[in-house]
Amino acid sequence: MKILIANRGEIAVRVARTCRELGIPTVAVYSTADREARHVAACDEAVHIGPAAARRSYLYVPAVIEAALRTGADAIHPGYGFLSENADFARVCAGHGITFIGPRPEVMDLVGDKARVRSLMAGAGLPVLPGSEGAVPSPDDAEKIGAEIGYPVIVKAAAGGGGRGIAVARDAAELREVYRSTTAFAQQVFGDGSVYVERFVPAARHVEVQLLGDDTGRVIHLGERDCSLQRRNQKLVEEAPSPLLPEEVRRRLGEYAVAGARHVGYTGAGTMEFLVDAAGDATFMEINARIQVEHPVTELLAGVDLVAEQIRVASGEPLSLTQEQVTLTGAAIECRVNAEDPADGFRPTPGRLTVFRPPGGPGVRVDSGFAQGDRVPPDYDSLVAKLVVWAPTREQAIARADRALAEFAVEGPGVATTVPLLRTLLAQPEFAAGTHTTGFVTEFLSR
Repeated sequence: MKILIANRGEIAVRVARTCRELGIPTVAVYSTADREARHVAACDEAVHIGPAAARRSYLYVPAVIEAALRTGADAIHPGYGFLSENADFARVCAGHGITFIGPRPEVMDLVGDKARVRSLMAGAGLPVLPGSEGAVPSPDDAEKIGAEIGYPVIVKAAAGGGGRGIAVARDAAELREVYRSTTAFAQQVFGDGSVYVERFVPAARHVEVQLLGDDTGRVIHLGERDCSLQRRNQKLVEEAPSPLLPEEVRRRLGEYAVAGARHVGYTGAGTMEFLVDAAGDATFMEINARIQVEHPVTELLAGVDLVAEQIRVASGEPLSLTQEQVTLTGAAIECRVNAEDPADGFRPTPGRLTVFRPPGGPGVRVDSGFAQGDRVPPDYDSLVAKLVVWAPTREQAIARADRALAEFAVEGPGVATTVPLLRTLLAQPEFAAGTHTTGFVTEFLSR
């Protein structure tokens, strides 16, 4: 097997490292902006696929397929983002005899329609929030649903992902406005303006369950991650296990996730996302049919290489472990270090990294696509690195994360990062107590 990694940055480096350990040759693809990027050096071969604009390089399917054919790559790992949840791309791969390392296209079709998957999961016995049965065709229909289920409501892009294409409405007038703006955004960004409506839970935890499935029908979960520390639906800090989650709710989430994945014939790695309210009631949100940005949190707890499991399943092999063999130990926290200025509305701050000195020490992992002297381009996501720590207890993990963040030096002309904000958030009493919800960061920033 030779794997082309159809991505960039830290996830491309991450996949390349596992492939090297498995003795699998790799091919990097890169845009003009990434000619000297770390992921290019991390692979055995590299192919230039286009200019900086993602739509003409990393999202341009003919160029990616041509790179695979030219280098003899017989499999493609899409990472996350870009083409990772594109069922049509997976079909094109199959049409050229290339293995797509991810779920089958028909499964991605099912779970990728976030309006339709609500009904599918309800049919599998999962609890779902009151809302539309599918896409909502007009503002009038949205207003009728709002009147039926009560306000506030949330409008979501059916083809959305990554926390984008989501808006809250607190009354009928705002709902009509939000409906129009969200459909326009969804059409522009995702190429599909369909939206759906469901009841909004204002004070909830965002909890996701890591799944693995294979072609034998085996589906297992590797516990949950808490992603409640987020701003505008963009995650800043993720941790596992979720603090203050009753054991009965924890057990039930795992069962729900496995049942839902089996219901659609899920294979490979993915996550089932839930909201958990103050009463401990969990409701299904969505399925992400790919490896997640925060997958290292689970890897540190479970001692399982999730990318290696993806490759095993794509090769037709069974998972390397059963549910009974899953053991989760200690606590892990991931902090996303972005080249953004929190003091200026989180404005991206691309530029040359004249200093890049990541932390080390026991229980510290840094996944990054950059090194000192590299340039953070303005063309892509602003993620510079993921700092992930493990410790025997949550209290120790918080202390270790703060120590590691204090050591993390990222500097350059015009470059600001989220490191100071991350340290401040970890020091808040609400986070230490584990009582924070998805609205905490917004509330904190408005103080």
